This record gives sequence, structure tokens and C-alpha cells, in this order.
Amino acid sequence: MKIECMKEKLGETIASAARFSGKHPTLPVLSALLCEAKQNTLLIRATNLDIGIEITIPVKVFTEGSVAIPAQIITQTISAIQGKQVLWEEKDGNILLSSGSYKTIVKCVPKDDFPTIPAIIEGDEVEIQAKKFAEGIEAVVYSASVSEIKPELSSVYIYPEQNMLVFVSTDSFRLAEKKIPIKGIKDFPGIIIPYKNAIEIARVCSTTPDSLRIVFNKHHISFSSNSFHITSRLIEGTFPDYKQIIPKEEKTRVVALKQDFVQAVKATAVFANKFNQLSIKVKPEDTLFSINSKNSDIGEISVSLDAAISGDSVEMNVNTRYFSDCLAHIHQDSVALLFNGPGRPIIISGASDTLFTYLVMPMNK
Repeated sequence: MKIECMKEKLGETIASAARFSGKHPTLPVLSALLCEAKQNTLLIRATNLDIGIEITIPVKVFTEGSVAIPAQIITQTISAIQGKQVLWEEKDGNILLSSGSYKTIVKCVPKDDFPTIPAIIEGDEVEIQAKKFAEGIEAVVYSASVSEIKPELSSVYIYPEQNMLVFVSTDSFRLAEKKIPIKGIKDFPGIIIPYKNAIEIARVCSTTPDSLRIVFNKHHISFSSNSFHITSRLIEGTFPDYKQIIPKEEKTRVVALKQDFVQAVKATAVFANKFNQLSIKVKPEDTLFSINSKNSDIGEISVSLDAAISGDSVEMNVNTRYFSDCLAHIHQDSVALLFNGPGRPIIISGASDTLFTYLVMPMNK
């Protein structure tokens, strides 16, 4: 195997694929990338058995062949190379990398045990722009539970609704829902993707302008574009009927400039206590909307914001991280906070945005 390619493209591709590799006590080849040079393309495969990827890039092929290379070593090695072109040659079970004054030898690993990444031949099918799919995942995945005790909560739930593809995640303390308009969406049962896999899928999809072909069955889902193919395990189970907990009415409404709100949350987070607690006060009669925090060890802060306020007075405590995670996914100039009484969830969204909804439960005093 002997190839030549652009260092930047090779480095980006190998770094992307390496995130899909894994460690396995009885299958050490999973920590490697399987690289195959053929017909002026380099196909790079990686898998941890839960999710796998194949990425194809154009290269100049002098000699066809395939090798398995430790993912972490080859990623760091190519990242350190300063030249624009990389010559990659297999000799005696090693890979020789050269670029300008750089010459490196990386030992290969046995490739025979590298598992096949399954292809889904039959199943439900959807087509969507890859960046739109990535946007849907990124807008909600941070709300998924990091604990795998309840797999359906450690996930991203995706289902069709009219001409929308709906993405949802929740850890039972907060919930994020994002709707992506898509024409001709088919009616299919909801699918549940493990959140760790969803993060990597979004990372790859966000870098391509291509259309994405999605095929799935009961156990697996695949994503295919012109340059990559990803297959992931699906979670078998039932996602909670989350719409039951979304309040159908509002008792208090606050609309403030997003930038003012973001800065207030950042400032008050500095003085949050060990429970990351912020206090929100809304008094319509005084046109008061304030965010406060207090830490007995370092001090306290209170920030009042200009806002349009209607409804009842309310005071609640919230987790600052839960409160702020959603703000990067609100793309309007103003943010709306909807309250439905003490102890009830707070809804945060863009002031006139019907496509993104974030719900957070208040903390006990």
C-alpha cells in the first residue's frame, strides 16, 4: 500500500474516524483504524461495536492495499506533521509517513479480526440535509441523561410530526425539543439513538453540505452521504410521553433581550452555591425581573433586566447549568420565559420561535 494525499484532509478524516474507535479487552483491533487504498480513494473504517463509520477521501494511489493502524497514534502523528502533502507507504508491517523533513514509522496491528460494519438493506427511509439533522441533535442532546440506568433517557428520541422531524432528549430534570421542517416526511415509529452515538453522528453530519440518506430497522440505523457511512445501534424501549409534562397554559410570561439574559446568567453563575442555584424573581406590579445568586464563601449578586412582563408574581430557584445550556440554541434576539406557578416547569424559547422548546424543573428551596 502506497498513497499520497493532502495532510489537512487526511488529518481531519482520521481524527473524525478515530472518535468512533474503542477499547475492548478481547478485541484490541477496535482501537485501530482499518485503512484501504483502492482506485484513487482511501476508505477509513472505525468502530467500537456500538457505532461504526466508513469515510472515503480522494488520494493518489501508487499501490493498493489495506492496513490497521492504532487510531490514537496515527491521529497525533499526522497532526504534528507540518508539510502540505503526506506520503504514506506500508513496509514490513509498518507505515512510513513522510512530509518534507518529517519521517515517521508507525507499527501496524493485525487486521484480520477487524469487524464488518453492518449495512442496513431494508427498513424505513428518510432523506434530509446532513446539517439540518446535526442541528436537530445538537439542539437537544445536552439534555440527555449521562447515566445509562434508564437507556431511553440516555438518548435522543426522533419521530415525525406532520412536515417536521422532531428531536427530543430529557434526563427528567430538564427537556429539550427541536423541530426541523422537512418535506415529504414519512410516518414511521420513533427511533431512540444512544446519546453518545448521537453526539458523534452530529459532529460528522455538521461538516458536510450533502444530503443524508437515513435507513433504520428495529435494531440499527444508518446514515449515508457521498463521503461517509455511519451505522449505530438503536435503543429498544419506549421514550417517555413527555408532552404530558409540558404546561398547556401560562400564568406568567417574561420576554427579555437574549444578550442581556445570557450576560445576567453568566454573571450570577459565578456566585452560585455548591448546588449551582440561581434565584429568579418576577414581579409584574414592579416591572421587576431579576436573577440572583449567593454563596456564603465568596459573596452574592443580583441582576435586574429590562423585560416585558405579564401575569402573576413568581419566585423560583433553578440549576444554573440547566438554565443556561439551552441558550446557544435560541437564535432570536429575544428570549421568552413562561411560568405556570410554583414548583411547575419553566419553559424557555425564542420569543416567537415555535420550533425549539426547553423545559427545566425548578429546584427546592
